[in-house]
Order: sequence, then structure tokens, then C-alpha cells
Amino acid sequence: MEINIDEQLLESQKVDESNSQAILSQVLRIAVYDEFKAYESYTKIIEKFGYVTPFVNIREAEARHYSELIPLLEKYEIDVPINNWAEKVEVPNSFIEACELGVASEINNIAMYENLLSYVQEVDIRDVLYKLQAASYNKHLPAFRNCVINHYTSSSDLNTKGFNQEELMQKLGEYQSLFEDAMSGNLDQSKLTELFSKLNISMISGVAFGGASIAFLNNYMDNKDKKEKE
Repeated sequence: MEINIDEQLLESQKVDESNSQAILSQVLRIAVYDEFKAYESYTKIIEKFGYVTPFVNIREAEARHYSELIPLLEKYEIDVPINNWAEKVEVPNSFIEACELGVASEINNIAMYENLLSYVQEVDIRDVLYKLQAASYNKHLPAFRNCVINHYTSSSDLNTKGFNQEELMQKLGEYQSLFEDAMSGNLDQSKLTELFSKLNISMISGVAFGGASIAFLNNYMDNKDKKEKE
């Protein structure tokens, strides 16, 4: 497998001011590499589970996203990173896990663009980055949120027996806090790791987490709608 010389930086999804690579190069290479990742991840999911929504539509959007970024790399004479994600991504065991991964990935993507935008002054680059971040916030994340909710609300067994409701509410508060950090650009790497672990259904009780997902994601959409109306 071919690797990029700055693979570690690209995977970090954050600009490193101490790195010898120019900031603008870091920003654009990180952005396109992440869009490659999303495209290849959703491609693998489609290969495993079939042409299911929302993965089909969002995969097409990811292809458009990196197609919008690549001309910027060419304009500023920056090498396009090697897309080696097809050999690196792991497919979740179930469809609902894939939806949960989608939620986490899009929150991660929003936080990544928040970091990248803080280092960019060029108007053409800022316009594209804002556009891609908005797509994750307004389209992709709600689509995956609905994927999760639809799965659990259509399930014949929503029994949460044996699951501590106090613990459930505590988890909901933690999810909301982490999401708000992502929206404000304050989601550091440790919090991001925590977010991924908590949104991955395989790591905690599936049915119990389904109920948590519904409440948490509904709360997210309610808050989002309120902000848009203000």
C-alpha cells in the first residue's frame, strides 16, 4: 500500500504549526484526504449492505466534495494526497453500526473544518471549506441521524430492561456536551476519541444505546431548528 509522506498529519485532521509543511498545503491536503476517506468508507458500506440510503446519496456528495477541493490544490500548486483509504477502512458489522459511524464521522468532519478554517485567509478556499462544512452539518448529519432513529423506532423490541436510566441520562448529557464542543470548534482529540467510542453501538448495549441515540439526536435537531429560527 502506498502511503503519503505526511500520512500522520493527514490522519490527525488538524493543522500542526510546528510542521515544516506550509499551512495552506496542510489545510488543503487534510481536507481532500478526509473527503477521500468518507467516499471510500461509504463505498465499502454500500458493497457490504447494498445500495442503501443515505449512504448512496452521501457517497455521491463526497465525490463532489473532493472534486471541488482538487482544483484548489492545483491552483496553489499543492500535490494531491494519495487516496489509500480503500485499503485502510474497516466496515462495521451491521447496518445500524454503519449509521452510527456516519453520525460520528460527520461530527468529526465538522470539527475538522472548524480547525482548518481558522488557518485560512484566502477567500476562494474559505468559501469551499464553509460549503463542505455546511453540507455535513445541514445534510449529512441529519440524514445519518434519521437513519439511526428510523432503525430503532421500527424495531419490534425496544425493551431497555436492565439498563440503568440514570446512566442513560448521564450519557445523553455527555453526547450533547461533546456535540456542542464540535459545533464551537473546541473538540480536542481526546474528546473526539471519546465521541467515537460512545457513538459506536458495538461498544455499549445496542438496544439501550438505540434509545439514547433517539433522544440525543432529536435534541440535536431541536436545538439546530431553534438556532436557525433565531
